[in-house]
Amino acid sequence: MLDPKGRNRSPGGLTSGHVTSISLDSAAPATLDVDAIVIGVAPSDSGARPAPGSEDLDRALDGQLAEALSALGATGRAGEVTKLPTLGAIPAAVVVAVGLGDSPDAEALRRAAGAGVRALAGTARAAVALPAADAASVEAVALGALLGNYTFGAYRTGEQKSPVEDVRLVHSGAAGAGAEAAVARARTLATAMNLVRDLVNTPPSDLSPEDFAEVATRVAGETGLDVEVLDEKALVDGGYGGIAGVGQGSANPPRLVRLAYTHPEAAKTLALVGKGITFDSGGLSLKPADAMDWMKSDMGGAAAVLGALSAIAELGPKVNVVGYLALAENMPSGTAQRPSDVLRVYGGKTVEVLNTDAEGRLVLADGLVRAGEDDPDLIVDVATLTGAQLVALGTRTAGIMANDDDVREKVVAAAGRAGEQSWGMPLPAELRKGLDSAVADIANISGERWGGMLVAGVFLQEFVPDGVRWAHLDIAGPAFHKGEPYGYTPKGGTGAATRTLVQVAEDLAAGIL
Repeated sequence: MLDPKGRNRSPGGLTSGHVTSISLDSAAPATLDVDAIVIGVAPSDSGARPAPGSEDLDRALDGQLAEALSALGATGRAGEVTKLPTLGAIPAAVVVAVGLGDSPDAEALRRAAGAGVRALAGTARAAVALPAADAASVEAVALGALLGNYTFGAYRTGEQKSPVEDVRLVHSGAAGAGAEAAVARARTLATAMNLVRDLVNTPPSDLSPEDFAEVATRVAGETGLDVEVLDEKALVDGGYGGIAGVGQGSANPPRLVRLAYTHPEAAKTLALVGKGITFDSGGLSLKPADAMDWMKSDMGGAAAVLGALSAIAELGPKVNVVGYLALAENMPSGTAQRPSDVLRVYGGKTVEVLNTDAEGRLVLADGLVRAGEDDPDLIVDVATLTGAQLVALGTRTAGIMANDDDVREKVVAAAGRAGEQSWGMPLPAELRKGLDSAVADIANISGERWGGMLVAGVFLQEFVPDGVRWAHLDIAGPAFHKGEPYGYTPKGGTGAATRTLVQVAEDLAAGIL
């Protein structure tokens, strides 16, 4: 269907539209009136061993659960999914046994819950009886289940298996009063991450910078965030040469969105800056075709900032948070910026554009300088910035750089507690010389081939205000999963960095950062 602008809008719009009901249940799993039950299994010498939480179910099956799973080839290996029919022994028709591996920590629980629930697509009601002895485990299982149940079907017209409609999280009561709060937190984080996934998965024809700004404005209204949007004229008039320069080649003009969350008891301010290239063709420095088909995900950083702020507004940490979404579409045309053009970014510094496909750092430069005007205690930018990140760290591990070693290590630690893989990387001072320009203050790429992820970080550091702590997250690989689903991670947009940014805000509020 066409929207008022003549674009081919799907009936689902910009969101998947599915909302999963999740609730706590202390009843014995074998008695629950559900269609399926998810349990955990761990490796043992004799095959898969049922994990805590499945004892009642084993009794209902005459103590034959382990034997039956072993007969089906289950090993308990992390991520392994085995389905076992109950043949009427209990109300649930199927038991889904998910491998927890040898050391079932919080991330193992999240992944097991996600894999188990995703395997039940087309099922209306499911119970999840994974080990959940405390509030942290309850949150992990609930979050994994909600994330694993995600689908993006807005553009499909054929019959599809619907996600599970109702998830009951079985717990023993040992988690205490914190269990309800844990589920509520999981629901908030999952909603934020699934928003990010929706945005990343949306075709660029339906997510121009203007469209993205409209979504951000709607989310701000729903969550109580303050919002300001600068259009292309305001960007040029305001001196935002990076965003304006990158966007000038597209028929879809750029935008800069500022979002703000304030807390009356806040003593510190966090500024978040997200790269939002809604499609990256490379510009006149055109990408090859096989590197372009997933470039709708090049706005994953801005999406993560939006998702994080929506969650922060609901969770209410005692910290002020401002977020900048630097939105542009990088296209080749007669009006596009050219290699050798010089841009004047916000604040006045000049940049020689030697490669138009190194555009993310140009829009971030504007955002970083502008964020400094909010007097933040910490600036964190997040971007799908470099192919070099994938070369160095692969598709699942974000690179984290900072202008302060302590900040870098604390952001890495925050990511780990949030359940996201990352690795601290240096910013070697000697790489700055490669960015020298013959005509401007700095060039946007180095004359040397190596260390591209680090060079991009060194470039960005030039635009961080003096005396302000700053961290940079390169999520080029983690933001978009091109392989088959695993754990709670779907194919396509992942929601990468959203939880890390929320954790950073909470750590700053708590005085940890």
